[in-house]
Amino acid sequence: MARSPGARPGAGERARAWWPEAGDEGGVAGVPGFVHSDFAPVVVAVAERCLRRGYGTQPVPPEVRTGIVLVSASGDLASARHVRATVGAGGRVGPLFFFQSVPNSVAGHIAARWGLRGPVVCLSPTGDPYTDGVAEADLLRDDGDADEVLLILIEQAPDGPTEAVAVLLGGGARP
Repeated sequence: MARSPGARPGAGERARAWWPEAGDEGGVAGVPGFVHSDFAPVVVAVAERCLRRGYGTQPVPPEVRTGIVLVSASGDLASARHVRATVGAGGRVGPLFFFQSVPNSVAGHIAARWGLRGPVVCLSPTGDPYTDGVAEADLLRDDGDADEVLLILIEQAPDGPTEAVAVLLGGGARP
């Protein structure tokens, strides 16, 4: 994933983070309830890194309604491949895969961990992922559903590392 979102800072951008960044060579830490794939752990790592840059420590203040927009064209490829191979071989798919295969599950994990009180939207972009994500974030803010939005873009490369960027858009609670 190119760092193009970092090259296009928009109005109201409060913080941003990437996975990987310098020092991330050892891989991403696991997340309880998510197995086999690094999709959810990378989403959590980049989201928490971005929220810490915006807020320092958790949770986000209760008066701030923070939504999450998770954008991925391919979703959790590693889990999908695992499930396909398991079913193809006549095996039984573990119940965690039904939970974690829905991107909303990791977004909900982040919301619960940080006390986020805004809507959660997951998108498969039809155009430029960053542009589509910002447009959705703007809709949530303009409609009054969120004061700010944590935009997360993630893709799992078939033959490379998973990359992600998170951008905190907005200015906290609106009057």
